[in-house]
Amino acid sequence: MNIVTSDCGEYTRLMIDGRVDTVTSPQLQQAILNAFQVKNEVVVDFLNVPIISSAGLRALLIGQKTAESKGGSMRLANVNEMVLEVFQMTGFHKILTVE
Repeated sequence: MNIVTSDCGEYTRLMIDGRVDTVTSPQLQQAILNAFQVKNEVVVDFLNVPIISSAGLRALLIGQKTAESKGGSMRLANVNEMVLEVFQMTGFHKILTVE
């Protein structure tokens, strides 16, 4: 998995490329936490993410809790149907902001 971080003015965009699983989720979690050190608004772009595991969900949950603690927001963009289905099956669609 690769992550490209971009400063988009009022928010930081994390462009994720690859699977978010047990091996790669610590990298995602760290990237999200680093992004919140710079700005209170973070967009995680899932355009090139084919699948997410429970470890990836944990990284997103930590990101969401960090956003709330800083009075900011974390949004997920370009989520494909397979990943969205995982969010819906686990109830994460109620916790996360999916655009």
